[in-house]
Amino acid sequence: MSQRQGVNLSYEDGARAVELARESVESYVQHGQREQPGSMREAFYERTGAFVRLESTRGRGSLRGCAGGYQSADQLGHVIVDAAIEAASGDSCGSEVTPSELPNLTVSVCTVKNVVLTDDPLADLELGTHGVAIDGGEGGWLYPTVPVENGWSAREYLDRTCRKAKLAPGAWQDDDVIVTLFEGQVFREREADGSIEQL
Repeated sequence: MSQRQGVNLSYEDGARAVELARESVESYVQHGQREQPGSMREAFYERTGAFVRLESTRGRGSLRGCAGGYQSADQLGHVIVDAAIEAASGDSCGSEVTPSELPNLTVSVCTVKNVVLTDDPLADLELGTHGVAIDGGEGGWLYPTVPVENGWSAREYLDRTCRKAKLAPGAWQDDDVIVTLFEGQVFREREADGSIEQL
């Protein structure tokens, strides 16, 4: 098992990360433009991975987009902007986010702190601490908070990440599938364009 450190965000940094992601989604959806991070907080100059999730608050709610990566050579501010745009595009969940959806979206950002390459994911995985990325199939990942929100076991969490990567459940045990665990800080809007909480 090997590990790499990353950035540790304050609440203010995390709140700004979510605001930047929302601004990026709105700029892309309304004007087709890429938002510039502008004068970034110091933490946003770190080179680390991040993920952005967009969820609809309509009806029972649904995932509208997700994008990002657990490692990046780019500065965090730019990673957040790019992930937010990709999450809002048709490449993410099959259909592009439309302007009419914006008031009913909540935005969350997960910034990567530690990356753990593991040969024994079931033993090394800590529910609620680790996100999972699967390199194999089409690739897939899930936030650290997802298994806790859904009451999944570690095995179910790994199986569902495989399914997201378009692999069979249990593929995480195959020699040609690489499983990476990552610690992350998750910040999200409590409601569309509302206050921000750290999970």
